[in-house]
Amino acid sequence: MEIFHLRYFVAVAENLSFSRAARQLHMATSPLSQRIRDLERELDQRLFDRDSHHVALTRAGAALLPVAKDVLGRFDDIPWQLRRALGPERRAAYVGVVPALHPRLRERLGRLEARCAEEFDVKRWPGNSGNLLNAVQRGDLAMALVHLPVHAEGIEVLELLHEPLGALLPAAAFAGRKAVSLSELTDYTYVTSAPGTLPTYFDQLKVRLKAAGIHKEVNLNIGDYASVREIVANGSVFGITLLSAEGPEGENGASVVLPFRDFSPSLATGLVWRRDRAEPDGDLHGLVREAGAVFSAPA
Repeated sequence: MEIFHLRYFVAVAENLSFSRAARQLHMATSPLSQRIRDLERELDQRLFDRDSHHVALTRAGAALLPVAKDVLGRFDDIPWQLRRALGPERRAAYVGVVPALHPRLRERLGRLEARCAEEFDVKRWPGNSGNLLNAVQRGDLAMALVHLPVHAEGIEVLELLHEPLGALLPAAAFAGRKAVSLSELTDYTYVTSAPGTLPTYFDQLKVRLKAAGIHKEVNLNIGDYASVREIVANGSVFGITLLSAEGPEGENGASVVLPFRDFSPSLATGLVWRRDRAEPDGDLHGLVREAGAVFSAPA
């Protein structure tokens, strides 16, 4: 049995889907299924009841899940436990940063770097919210500035900022407008960047759009905002972005960003860290204390 067998088992157990677990693990479904079968053979226990439409934990699988998560947690803790054991020295502390971070938060991150310079060499690490949160859980990152909501065991969240969202629309149809209603967009197709690149809050937005009668949706296979903007410029589609978004659309007049009349979506950003690492005897106690002082004032 290898550690990856347990990691694969936990992914399937938490998703109760081999296909979703495979996407999360960035692998194909077939080798994932084979590894689970290898684990079942070694343990001489069936861990999942599964058919083409259903996956469920067996009694043995349910018993293994907390044990596997504990083992993985201890394994993933090894790097920072070792760093803590080596004693006080100026250490690199990587802070995750989501794309398009608000300038005020970026400025405060610079202040944190200066305040902690004697003890920590604070470095920035880019990524999307899901990947950054996972890296914080593993101990690879000290903290991360991510889009909310975040629900993860052992993770503390300091909410920092709410930024209003608006509709990204083709200028040919909406130039000169001050706002737009969802009822005006029922014949339009909602376009987003690739699955996994958007904050989880956008899942809630999809529910709201469908309730308003907007059922057509296209997901691009690339993850950048510029690609969504280019598609919107063609007409008959719209996206959702920060109301303050600026860029080439303002220069060539191909698209506009308008507030919604009938609801007020906003994207929240917060600072996350592992609770145990911020305890008085934790290796990041000083860094988290300073971060709280720098970021806690309203932005």
